[in-house]
Amino acid sequence: MERLPRHGGQPVQPYEAWEQTAKELIEIEMLRRGIRYKQLSRLLAELGIDESPDQINRKVNRKRFSAAFLVACLRAMGVETLPLK
Repeated sequence: MERLPRHGGQPVQPYEAWEQTAKELIEIEMLRRGIRYKQLSRLLAELGIDESPDQINRKVNRKRFSAAFLVACLRAMGVETLPLK
């Protein structure tokens, strides 16, 4: 049986790297487009999603959000394609 890698004595969560990647996808696209959390909040509102800038900031920085939230953010910012290595 394969063991999970350890970080500081604690096993690394199997999705930890993927959560970091999802966070970076949002942050990179925001940076590319010059979008801040306040503007992203407005763009999400146009899709019928009510999230304050602070709520979005906390979700992204905690790296705990759904795939639906990720896709909604990317769509709201006008992202049409993503390179996934």
